[in-house]
Amino acid sequence: MTLRDWLPFLGGKKKALGDAAALRVEFSSRYHHFKLFLNANNSVHELMTDIEEGLRGTRPFGMHFVRAVCTRLSTAVFQLVKHLDALAPGKYAELYARFDEIQKQINPSVFPDKARTGGPLILRLREVGREHVDLVGPKMAHLGEIKNRLGVTIPRGFVITAEAYRRFMAENDLQVEIDRRIQAAEVVATEDIFNLSSSVQQLIVAAPLPAEVEEAILTAFDILRDSEQIPDLHVAMRSSALAEDLVDASFAGQYRSKLNVSEEELISAYKLIVASKYSLQAIAYRLQRGIREEDVAMCVGCMSMVDAVAGGVTYSRNPLNAHDEAVQVHAAWGLPKAVVDGSTEVDIYLVSRAAPHRLMRREIAEKHTRYACLHEGTCRMEVTTLDASRPCLTDEEAVEVARVALAIEEFYGLPQDVEWALAPDGTVEILQCRPLTTSEEDALGAEEVVPEDARFGTVLLKGGVEASPGVAAGPVYVVRKDADVLAFPRGAVLVVAHALPRWAALLTRAAALVAEQGSLAGHLATVAREFGKPALVGLKDAASALEPGRMVTVDAGGHTVFDGRVEELLARARAPKNLMLGSPVYSALEEAARHILPLTLLDPGSPDFRARNCRTFHDITRYSHEKAVWEMFRFGTEHDFPQAAAKQLVCGVRKQFWVVNLDDGFAGEVLEPFVRVDQITSIPMLELWKGMNAVPWEGPPPVHARGFLSVMFEATANPELEPATQAEFAAKNYFMISKHYVSLQSRFGFHFCTVEALVSERASENYIAFQFKGGAANMERRVLRAKFVADMLAEFDFGIRLREDSLTARLEDREQTFMEQRLRVLGYLVIHTRQLDMAMTDAAAIAERRERMLKDIRELL
Repeated sequence: MTLRDWLPFLGGKKKALGDAAALRVEFSSRYHHFKLFLNANNSVHELMTDIEEGLRGTRPFGMHFVRAVCTRLSTAVFQLVKHLDALAPGKYAELYARFDEIQKQINPSVFPDKARTGGPLILRLREVGREHVDLVGPKMAHLGEIKNRLGVTIPRGFVITAEAYRRFMAENDLQVEIDRRIQAAEVVATEDIFNLSSSVQQLIVAAPLPAEVEEAILTAFDILRDSEQIPDLHVAMRSSALAEDLVDASFAGQYRSKLNVSEEELISAYKLIVASKYSLQAIAYRLQRGIREEDVAMCVGCMSMVDAVAGGVTYSRNPLNAHDEAVQVHAAWGLPKAVVDGSTEVDIYLVSRAAPHRLMRREIAEKHTRYACLHEGTCRMEVTTLDASRPCLTDEEAVEVARVALAIEEFYGLPQDVEWALAPDGTVEILQCRPLTTSEEDALGAEEVVPEDARFGTVLLKGGVEASPGVAAGPVYVVRKDADVLAFPRGAVLVVAHALPRWAALLTRAAALVAEQGSLAGHLATVAREFGKPALVGLKDAASALEPGRMVTVDAGGHTVFDGRVEELLARARAPKNLMLGSPVYSALEEAARHILPLTLLDPGSPDFRARNCRTFHDITRYSHEKAVWEMFRFGTEHDFPQAAAKQLVCGVRKQFWVVNLDDGFAGEVLEPFVRVDQITSIPMLELWKGMNAVPWEGPPPVHARGFLSVMFEATANPELEPATQAEFAAKNYFMISKHYVSLQSRFGFHFCTVEALVSERASENYIAFQFKGGAANMERRVLRAKFVADMLAEFDFGIRLREDSLTARLEDREQTFMEQRLRVLGYLVIHTRQLDMAMTDAAAIAERRERMLKDIRELL
């Protein structure tokens, strides 16, 4: 607000007096709206801070956060416009149109159009190809594609489609209730996700299927049983969610599969798999990866059960070393579940990529357990002593498995992660294929993989298999049961007996993973690589040997766990992956923020500072705040109401200050045109005033010729740059106060600043806001001065927004004494940083002045 804005109210004809009591009522009503305006303004700034923190990508969030924060912010901005309209009815009506237009720009990213619906409830796998991915999910689409295009052997079966899922969710408004529970939940701590997960899964399992969906599933099962000619047919039911098995989001083991399912259990198994969309690990995974809930329709593949002699996982390339030319075949007796669950030791076969393919090496493990089919479901069984040490594949079978994986890689043009089963007749049947999750960094070089252990301190454990590369440190936390998950601390080293997929929910919080049992091919290892977490599996006795709470350093590439923090090794560690960046959820918030956060209305004195020029919610907030303060100021002067009129502050300094008492900022009524400092009871104004007057201003810094010429050139070249007055310190500056509130509008020569604060015993309501812009020098020097002030405020806990020479700083939610101290700091800086822009290119002088100012502030505090 410039001086010329205020001049019409400093003299001239006033409106008719009117009844004093009526004026008091009207002023009280205005002040009520002004307080509500300030509450909404504070909410807007808090919510913009939440959005900025989200965009930094330092914590995961879902679409429920995006919708909640954008909805609350829209509501708060509308409240600003509404209360400003109450202060000056009809005067700023154009803001409503600007609000509506900006809201229309935000809505598509926050509330996108619903996915297309329609299509069959069931598709047979022989009919499925990649063009059906939106109907059957990537997992089943890949299987259908390799069968129908490559002739790869897969089990016969069908897919319960996304359309069936949507009808299930629409039945009895099931999706509406799920959305309500998600929106109402505070998904912050692991316990919050656990409670939400349990609640939603129970809701889904208990819900009835639409009759047409249940009939379609049972009919498809009958057709499959007839084609297989197996009266007692059992099937494997596998999740195939949309957004699953993608290049950068495998969802490995995060959803449920049900093996060896009979007709009687078909419907309940389907609902269990659908419910697993909301398993603890799946919710955590989607949050970490920024995948929207509405993008994940749960399709389910139903395939004839293969009672495998052996099974496992094949990587067509080494996921830790792109230069390794071997195909890795990981195998165990029985069903491949033992390999992907990391619950047993596995044989490893390395097969050459070049034709003719040959077995290069094999590592045969002691395999003491296997999974096998029972009448219903599966069972973990002991392996005979003879079979435990015997290879579960012949060399020819290993080469054949590798050949199929390479054919799939060639077809898709990407390295593949292939799950397979060896049928009793010797046929290799493919159960799943997806793009292989590889590390962004190769395993460390040989000279680093085997460090001189003594050089790094005490070795606690050595051995195991590197499942995901890297080095990390943290306190040991051993997880043995599901209840242990709830207390898992952020930054701890996760230590488990078995590398089970369900522990993936903790990888978002863990520094590293150590498992007694597991393999490179397990689902948990896959997720660890996706998340960039160092993982060491197959490390014997880790859960018993590593003391809970003990600080350790895990060097996955060196196969070693060290005592304490090994800084030399940690210095090699790469920055953690930011999995939110570029994700669908992040992109939605980023797009909405384009219409919320930027501030283009910077200078209230500019002719462009108009309602019609508000392009973002931040612009509306800035404009509305300026005008709300202005409307409150003008009341007392316009209506000749002395209780609300501006009083000149009797303060013993050359600078003129005027004070408007909004409510209880004076000790009693002051009818005279002057007010003394000792008559003021406003807590934040008095603290600000202390800072402004604690140390006398020593005047502008010495300016060399270039600095002086910069000022002169800018003053003559920029017609909008006018000094506040013709004579030094002649400009009037205005405080608006109540006991716990202050708003200072101040212009010092060529720059202006505003300070607003609410300070009371209620810490949750406290805030200080500061805005600063302008200067007499050229833009380069003004930008340097704004950065100087920003750095000083950052030293004292203020959050900063900086754009060219415009600075906004904010501090909130701190207790009263703390806020009072920071107001003194701000008051000091308001006075002592003026005219610094003229000397900002003299680095030595500025550094000296900075130290002197910090010394003053420490003494002031």
